[in-house]
Amino acid sequence: MRIHKSVVTPLGIFTLASDEGMLHAFFPGVPDPATDHGLGRIVQDGFEEVEFQLDQYFAGHRCCFDLEMDTKGTEFQHRVWAEVSAIPYGQTCSYKELAIRLGDAAKARSVGAALSRNPLNIIIPTHRVVGSRGSLTGYSAGIDSKRFLLEHERSDSTAALRVQCAGAAGVPA
Repeated sequence: MRIHKSVVTPLGIFTLASDEGMLHAFFPGVPDPATDHGLGRIVQDGFEEVEFQLDQYFAGHRCCFDLEMDTKGTEFQHRVWAEVSAIPYGQTCSYKELAIRLGDAAKARSVGAALSRNPLNIIIPTHRVVGSRGSLTGYSAGIDSKRFLLEHERSDSTAALRVQCAGAAGVPA
């Protein structure tokens, strides 16, 4: 069964969507109720674990997520999203560096295109990918959101979490 729910985050309202209990989308805004957006019915329950982990993340107590997810995408998109998920909390990587990690420096634009199709903002941390000179470029939730997330992850209040999560499986003990 497809369900969705809108939640309030420090970045504004985002929508969570799942199908058969597998999270498949987390995006900014609220879907237009007059449109058949394919997200199923609106619910109040069913996303407790996602909301709990998001609250932990924004409180500075979680560096990455451990959720049942079903992301739709091409093989290349999945490779890009997996590589992005390996960027440590509080650190960044350029589009070109990511393309090199994937085997072809010339695919930086393709990497950017794959990132723009990330269905799980924040959860798959595409905000950690920056321009080659560290510039904040493209982010589906907006540059201000990207800046907020990077500043949050680099803040003094998350310093211990950065150390704890460096090289770890991601979920704090």
